[in-house]
Amino acid sequence: MTEDRVVTFDMIMEKILTSDKQYDTSKIICAYQFAAKAHEGQFRSSGQPYIIHPLAVAELLLGLGMDTDTVCAALLHDVVEDTPVTDEQLRDLFGKSVAALVDGVTKLTQIPVFRQDQKKAENILKMLLAMDEDVRVMIIKLCDRMHNMRTLQFRPENKQQQTAYETMNVYAPIAGRLGMKQIQEELETLSLYFLDPFGYSEIIRQFDNTKEERESFIEAIKNRISEALKDAPLRQPPEIQGRPKSIYGMYKKLYKEHKSFEQIYDKYAVRVIVDTVPECYMVLGVIHQIYKPLMERIKDWISRPKENGYQSLHTTVLGREGIPFEVQIRTREMHKTAEYGIAAHWKYKQGVQSDNMEEQLAWVRKILEAQKTSDDPDEILTTLKIDLSPDNIMVMTPKGDAITLPLDATPIDFAYKIHTEIGHKMTFARVEGRMVPLDYKLHTGEICEIVTSKDPNKGPNRAWMNIAKTSEAKAKIRAWFKKENRQSNIEAGKTMLEKEFRRSKIHIPDEEFESFFTDDMKRHSCNTIEDFYASVGYGGVSIYKLMPKWRERYLRLYRQEEEVSETESIVRPVEKTASSQIILDEIRSCEHKLAKCCNPLYGDDIVGFVTRGHGLSVHRTDCINYRAVLSRNNPEELERWLSVQWTGSNSSKMRTDIDILAYDRVGLMFDISAVMKEAGMSMEVPQSHKMKSGKILLVISIQVINKTQLTAILERLRKIRNIISVERSSSAHNSQDK
Repeated sequence: MTEDRVVTFDMIMEKILTSDKQYDTSKIICAYQFAAKAHEGQFRSSGQPYIIHPLAVAELLLGLGMDTDTVCAALLHDVVEDTPVTDEQLRDLFGKSVAALVDGVTKLTQIPVFRQDQKKAENILKMLLAMDEDVRVMIIKLCDRMHNMRTLQFRPENKQQQTAYETMNVYAPIAGRLGMKQIQEELETLSLYFLDPFGYSEIIRQFDNTKEERESFIEAIKNRISEALKDAPLRQPPEIQGRPKSIYGMYKKLYKEHKSFEQIYDKYAVRVIVDTVPECYMVLGVIHQIYKPLMERIKDWISRPKENGYQSLHTTVLGREGIPFEVQIRTREMHKTAEYGIAAHWKYKQGVQSDNMEEQLAWVRKILEAQKTSDDPDEILTTLKIDLSPDNIMVMTPKGDAITLPLDATPIDFAYKIHTEIGHKMTFARVEGRMVPLDYKLHTGEICEIVTSKDPNKGPNRAWMNIAKTSEAKAKIRAWFKKENRQSNIEAGKTMLEKEFRRSKIHIPDEEFESFFTDDMKRHSCNTIEDFYASVGYGGVSIYKLMPKWRERYLRLYRQEEEVSETESIVRPVEKTASSQIILDEIRSCEHKLAKCCNPLYGDDIVGFVTRGHGLSVHRTDCINYRAVLSRNNPEELERWLSVQWTGSNSSKMRTDIDILAYDRVGLMFDISAVMKEAGMSMEVPQSHKMKSGKILLVISIQVINKTQLTAILERLRKIRNIISVERSSSAHNSQDK
């Protein structure tokens, strides 16, 4: 883990005075003195004076070449939140720009919230809004988070986990989208240290074990490339660097993609930096002359830059003894952008953003636009996770245009990415010439054709909201319904609410109906109950996300005053036992059986299906049968699906199947059995299938208590030699319960 050092103001001033940039030193000195006085007597969890933190953030920003106001804002970024200082004082003393930057970074502490997640969502939304006005807000916040992560070991363990998780899922992806690779990699590595100490230490161990070999290998490559380019017509000698793969990058390859250390092609990497784009392509040709290239692993990010502005040529070639390694080739300007991202393009003197910065920030506006249509601040967390995922796919149009989408995107996302009207008018899609369902998951390289309707009144289906992955597609679908007849949205929303309340046995007097939703109306910016109905009707408010809170409120306000007729219940209540851990609408236990099509486990997100005479059949929410019902959007079918959830704790074992794909070898089953024995589990092997390629598919059946225990077993199995993948089976493989 990175050892954080103490930064002093003298170090800040030395960095400023030796910089080639012009700074207003008197303003920075005033900001430091003001912050030091405001934070006087305050200490961090490490026991150090609090002012050390703002100084460390300011130093990081100076390293990025940020301007005077940004450095001042870094020194002052916590005074409004943690001291009696006000925005007005900052504005009077340091100007509107500094005050606006501090306000953008300051956390929201006064907003009324129901959950901690909602507070985080509101904070992130505020930062994105401020970032849309001035990207320096997010640059300050990223440096603030960086120093907090460097000193996270002084916080309580539960805070370490929460902060690391938020950093990995929110701030590191944002840094990546802004092209700030150095910050992204450090945030990911520090987060991994707290989230998976074992995985982190294993990778460090492997790095240490191969350090001498790696350094010797890379040095030999650098010397050979330098020799080959000695007579090349370059403006000046190239800069050749060795580049170690980041710890988190290795972690993803080893533990998420289940690759062995030997299967990772870019753990050895060299970077060649030249002056011009033509020189980049010339160097690529020279590299391919002296090393054998793997043609399928050549990537041209110069002619087609990444969404964060990244440009470079990547090629994987074979070195001595057939060892693969990656070579990155870029110009000096591209290298600056790759390392510092959007911070490298800020026009400080003019105080305006450059054109390529506008393009890099387009994703912020898309998220904010999507948020305007959703009326749900919580959705921004999901949107960030999907839209900022580094695991993008590239899908082709029939004309050869490449469309970038997040992993698991569907034809609906593809259609709306091309054009809003194509999305609205689509009737079906063809992938590689064959018709596919609208929830089909697209893959890189596939050619997708969207077939549209000529009917001028054709529009999207409400069920598409449950299928689309991107915020852009969901926002456009919501916007279409929002523009439709307001009265029909009000009626649809009211009908949906009443139906869900009937299903959940919630009976609220008509005269108290509006007051029941007062908090929700305020939170979703609805002035009247009709506005709230309309928002539900066009999909801006998700009643399924709010139902647990409404049930809790109903039980608190009304349930004690009512006597419920048990004979009206669709499913017969039974006494709760260790094996009966399902509750219907948080009111009572009920007769149920676990569906064999998806084998739900305690801890899974679940939904109940009302059978005819056999109680409730419990399915996972990602069950293929349930998803098929959602896609058809048939009201009569949906009527029989109920919101259910687990309750209490579970001590009884539940059966599930695991699919194991591996290269067959002697001792494979013994190693699998050893893992099970160590975990205290027995297993059955109902199916095995030998493939022509030498691989084998094993389907083993085990008994576990909950999803957490299953996840731990899957991780242990993935570490066995020759195993390619280990996944929970999507179906029960037609086997019978024992």
